[in-house]
Order: sequence, then C-alpha cells, then structure tokens
Amino acid sequence: MLSTHVTLVDVGPRDGLQNEKQTVATDHKVELVHRLQAAGLREIEVTSFVSPKWVPQMADNAAVMAGVERRPGVRYSVLVPNMQGLQAALPTRPDEVVVFGAASEAFSQRNINCSIAESIERFRPVVAAAHEANLKVRGAISCALGCPYQGEVSADEVERVVQLMKDIGVDHCGVADTIGVGTPKRVQAVMERALKHYPLVEVSGHFHDTYGQALANIYACLELGIHTFDASIAGLGGCPYAKGATGNVATEDVVFMLNGLDIDTGIDLNALVDAGAFISEVLGRAPVSRAGKALLAKRAA
Repeated sequence: MLSTHVTLVDVGPRDGLQNEKQTVATDHKVELVHRLQAAGLREIEVTSFVSPKWVPQMADNAAVMAGVERRPGVRYSVLVPNMQGLQAALPTRPDEVVVFGAASEAFSQRNINCSIAESIERFRPVVAAAHEANLKVRGAISCALGCPYQGEVSADEVERVVQLMKDIGVDHCGVADTIGVGTPKRVQAVMERALKHYPLVEVSGHFHDTYGQALANIYACLELGIHTFDASIAGLGGCPYAKGATGNVATEDVVFMLNGLDIDTGIDLNALVDAGAFISEVLGRAPVSRAGKALLAKRAA
C-alpha cells in the first residue's frame, strides 16, 4: 500500500538556483518562494548561508529571507555549512536548517578536504546550537548512489553516514542521488539502511534525473512507505558532474505522477506550472519539467 499523502520539499530557490551563472535578482527569488507557497508547497528550501566567495548566487540570503511574506503552516529551511553559517542564519528566523555530508570518502576529500567523519564532527556544535534555538535539523547525505570520483557507493558506506548523522543528533535523514545514477532496486537497498536508524516520517529522498531514473526511484521509495521527497521547480539545477545533463527532478513532474496515483500533495499543479514558467522566463530558457512543458503547450493550443 502506498501512502495516501506525500510531502514535497521544493529545493529550487536554493539547490536549483545556486549554480546559475547569471545573477538572479533578490526580488525574483522572493517571488519564486511566494509562487511556490501559493501553489500549496508547505516545505521550501529558501537559501543557503555559505560564503559568497564560494557561492555568489546566495550572497543575498538574508535579504531573501527578509523579503518572504511567511504563511502559517509553511516551513522555510536554509542550508548551513558550518557554525559561522548558522550564526548568520539565526537572525533570519528559519524554521529548519540543513547540514550535509557525503557517503563517498573520495567526494568528501575532493570537495571539502577532510574525511567524512571529520566533516560530520564539524556539524556537532551546529546541530546542538540549532536545537538550542528550537530548530529542526535535516541532514542530507550526498552521493548515496554513486560518486563522480570513486564510482559506486555501497549501502554499507551510506549506512555509516546515517549512523554518524544520528550520533550528532540530526533529526531527519535525506538520502541524495547527487549524480542521478541510482536505479529502483539499489535505491530501495540504500533506503532500507536509513530506515534502520530513522523512523519512516524522518527519511526522505532527493533524486537527480541525470539518467531519467528519478520518478522510478521515487516510486520505489513509495513502495517502502517513504513519503517525503525533495524536488525542484522547473527542474532547476543541472548536474555539475555530467556536462549538459539535467539535475534535480522537476516538482511538476513529481506532482503529475502523484496525482495519477491518487496521492495527495496539497499542491495545485496549474499554479506550480505557472511558478516554473515564471522562473524559467527569468533565466531565459524553457522549463526542464516535461509535465510543465506539456501543460504549457496544451494551454497555448
């Protein structure tokens, strides 16, 4: 039996936009959040508090958070890479903070020059301080199905990071297929490891559509009872490790599939398509979402 309700976390404003080379105006980012919540999204990853030297697109993080007109029942989350990021984020009143670690030792060393264990340990004081501020902490485990440097990543390697996250007090475990190489059977094997340490309600999937497997992988998770997933409006966010490839699964595509399964999301697909069309126009390109493009073409006809 599949769940009758699914919670979608739209990561478009943060994960989707962060690698865009053109600067996206603060007002456009705020408008995107407003359109997402108007469409029915109740979980939105708004921005990240990282050094503008490394991610210039997120330099206006505080201004974006200040510009959002908050709605009751909507949770606004931000990504923080360290204690400095958390201290910058706290005055903006996020509802949740996101910390991250890789399942691949090679990825951790190449990207942040330290081991997985060291990277997670850096988050221990961040998690403690976030809890002191009554904030939920969501953990994201990147490269859980494959790594651009080491290749395959085993379920044992993923479970090790799940345990490390649990040990430092992370409340929610998000399993991410960063390069989009996961397939349903392997995804289920990895998710079963996460479910050994976290309850069903605190495990989620984050899938990239690089090889066209994201919707199939979400369905595979639904078969396990998992009912929380990340998605990105208009398919924002490419895959930096596969030139020209799509990245995050499009929120519109996920909602279209879930509607067909009679699974409630509380999201208005037409309003969601409008939000995708808005941000795609801002970026000067067509939406990556297949459902979005099809529905826009149907309207035009």
